[in-house]
Amino acid sequence: MMSKGEETKERILYQAAALFNTQGYAGASISDIMRVTGLKKGGIYNHFQSKDELALQAFDYAIELIKQRYRDALKNKRHASERLQAIISVFGANVENPAVEGGCPLLNTAVESDDTHPMLRHRVQTAMNSLRDMIRRVIQKGMARGEIRPEINADEVATVMISLLEGAVMMSKLYDDSIHLERAIKYLNNYIQVELEMSS
Repeated sequence: MMSKGEETKERILYQAAALFNTQGYAGASISDIMRVTGLKKGGIYNHFQSKDELALQAFDYAIELIKQRYRDALKNKRHASERLQAIISVFGANVENPAVEGGCPLLNTAVESDDTHPMLRHRVQTAMNSLRDMIRRVIQKGMARGEIRPEINADEVATVMISLLEGAVMMSKLYDDSIHLERAIKYLNNYIQVELEMSS
């Protein structure tokens, strides 16, 4: 059971994560944060020392929501191909039902924090490394079990999958049309079956 203070902090994180993800870190002022949370400045600074600290924790909070979706999608999936397709399906689900309002926090924050916010950029790299590692581990375990071709480069596949999906998310958002992500998902599911799977 969470205390009242913990509940308030979580609510601030949830609302700030959506605000930063839609307006960007630079575009969201402390008065915007006060508006979405319904709290005064002192109420926010009771829980966070600065806007910077809130931004970092809100990003971590958003990424944790997405990681939970990966955990749920991977549950009861054993075969490497099924597990890769489950990871891909999370990208599709996030368009229809975003974990955080405003699209993919990894993509949005990576673009925004590129030169302007080194600590946030470091957080994005850590989150991206975690996604890359998850894909690599699925492939390496698949190789060990004879489900994935032994000559496959796991790191290369992780790069291709993430780049294609994040690029498709960006295009779908830009054109307000999910067809771009649907095409990327269809392509990758086929790629897994044709290029990665060991032929039976």
